[in-house]
Amino acid sequence: MKYDIVIIGAGAAGLMCAIEAGKRQRRVLLVEHTDKIGEKIRISGGGRCNFTNINAEPKKYLSKNAHYCTSALKRFTQWDFIELVKKHRIKFHEKTLGQLFCDETAKDIINMLLAECRAAEVTIKKETKVDKIWKEDNGSFTLQTSLGEVICQSVVIATGGPPIPKIGATEFGYKIARQFGINVIPHRAGLVPLTFEPDLLDYTKELSGVAIDPIHVTSESGMLFREAMLFTHRGISGPAILQISSYWNPGESITLNLLPDIDLMQWLTEKRQSQPRAMLHTLMHELLPKRLVQKLVDDAQLSQARIADLSDKILQNFSSRIVAWQVTPSGSEGYRTAEVALGGVDTHALSSKTMEARDVPGLYFIGEVVDVTGHLGGYNFQWAWSSGWCAGQYA
Repeated sequence: MKYDIVIIGAGAAGLMCAIEAGKRQRRVLLVEHTDKIGEKIRISGGGRCNFTNINAEPKKYLSKNAHYCTSALKRFTQWDFIELVKKHRIKFHEKTLGQLFCDETAKDIINMLLAECRAAEVTIKKETKVDKIWKEDNGSFTLQTSLGEVICQSVVIATGGPPIPKIGATEFGYKIARQFGINVIPHRAGLVPLTFEPDLLDYTKELSGVAIDPIHVTSESGMLFREAMLFTHRGISGPAILQISSYWNPGESITLNLLPDIDLMQWLTEKRQSQPRAMLHTLMHELLPKRLVQKLVDDAQLSQARIADLSDKILQNFSSRIVAWQVTPSGSEGYRTAEVALGGVDTHALSSKTMEARDVPGLYFIGEVVDVTGHLGGYNFQWAWSSGWCAGQYA
């Protein structure tokens, strides 16, 4: 079998690349090793797919090569993808912080991409395993697959990273990069819940299910996010924690401000004057969930305290535990629940214009397999669309 281009991985990036290459009259084969196309799209956003973010810009992405993503994000923007969605009359809405979701189902996005693939005459093969790839002396590639041998001029790796192994995620893309002498930045789970050691977990596990919205969470490097947090039976989660997890390194602490919108010490001082006979925990119920308040006052041995009886020092210590609570996670929940992988194929080895490997003509890497990781909220899908579009212009 001969094709101009073989794309491995029928996720967001692979589908977009296939569409664009097909539009150029390239003979495109898109292969997927599972029996489902765009499975990560289908399960994202609670089944409604947070397909992009109106605030997408380079500073919302992490990479060892900080400026690598700039070209792709500028050449195929969130607005370009939104126009494609509108063209297919898919209804969508904006949620918090610029996140765009389908009104009905994520399958609308998958069906849109498949329709575009059909229009571009892309050949798609599911349940197709690629065992080996090698480059011939004439510059073409040969792929040993479960379909038989396939010969092509260009190979695009769009296989994603290790997160969510239950939907078929693997490290195949990293393996191919290393085979061709391309460096792979060490990878780890990103956008993932954080876990606690038993001593801290003993303190927080009774709070499992308690949510606070918003909080401020700050990393040791000074990165700050303002979103919701959720206590879990393993530690902490919620959008704020998923965001900070990408900036957290093992052994480091993070600082939680559970009441970012008020000066808590001033508030307590004013309450001491206006409601001196009130119990501290009764007053705090105005600000925080009851289970959390009870835990805080019990921990401070203030469960029976009237606010009039509390000195400035006691109130300051109590306040600090709420607005500057420093915790050191023991780790994360790992790839089982992570939304993305940090690290991946070293972008210094790739062209930011074409996504092609500088030292291996005809070999391209796009999407999550590359060392580019976006914030939570549609940014990683936008990177998939942008990088796939760019490779599709050249592969």
